[in-house]
Amino acid sequence: MPEPSSPSPAGAARSLWDPAALMRISSMELRVRALMDGFWRGLHRSVRHGFSVEFSEYRPYVPGDDPRHIDWKALARRDRVYLKKYEDETNLRCHLMVDGSASMHFAAADRALKSDYARTLAGTLAFFLLGQGDAVGLFTFAGEVESMIPASSRPGQEQELFRALDLPAGSRGTGLAQPLKTALDVLRKRSLIVLVSDLLDTDDEWRRETAHLVAHGHRLAVLRVLDPAERDLSDMDGAQWTDLETGRRMFIDPEVARAGYQSRFNEHEQALRQHCEGLGIQWMAVTTDRPIELVLEDFLMSERLW
Repeated sequence: MPEPSSPSPAGAARSLWDPAALMRISSMELRVRALMDGFWRGLHRSVRHGFSVEFSEYRPYVPGDDPRHIDWKALARRDRVYLKKYEDETNLRCHLMVDGSASMHFAAADRALKSDYARTLAGTLAFFLLGQGDAVGLFTFAGEVESMIPASSRPGQEQELFRALDLPAGSRGTGLAQPLKTALDVLRKRSLIVLVSDLLDTDDEWRRETAHLVAHGHRLAVLRVLDPAERDLSDMDGAQWTDLETGRRMFIDPEVARAGYQSRFNEHEQALRQHCEGLGIQWMAVTTDRPIELVLEDFLMSERLW
């Protein structure tokens, strides 16, 4: 089994897995467990507080109840202590949406495929949330939804998610709108929806679908997964390249194309970020050379998300 890489430059006490080495573990479950072994044991901060709660009814206070839920106005009016009872007050519902389109099958310079990285990232997040007793579901898609597992925290959910994430990714072109529309159609309760994709979709219809999901009370987060070479054409030599989604072949000289490419790339990513932030969608861009543990730490500790 591959060994984790050396500790990070920041001097962290733990070792971090090199993503490319991690992906050589063929089983998703073993991969996630190797990555997560001991990493989150010291994390006690709940990610559930304040999310997905709907007021249901009052009930009398009993010793041991959390005083944060006391209705102080009711106490003043009636001289009795009541608590506001909420539906789903202890559990978060999270649906992971993982892109398996053809553009996700890219890797440069012996790095991990974007599809492998994205699925492992999603599997590790599922493992963490299920460990807290949260309900986790999954959509995998490549232009349209290919598999769908309803959110649950029941025994066996973890293995069902891992089996789905172990399946080969799709090979069709990127299409985000239809999967997001499907999510809107089938999700009846407010959820956290985490979209894991490279967002290389030229159709802007998906932006409208994200707005519809937000309008229906869902909370969204976007994890954009890219190979570092896609950001600046690094580690790429002049050669014939084939578009993974259209099959079109073209010669690219990175030295000639880099300046114009970077300008267009930055403009596109800025527009994506502004769209997400304008809707209150948590935005995070990651590259496949970054240890997944650090990505998860940044994601889970985001105050805007919860």
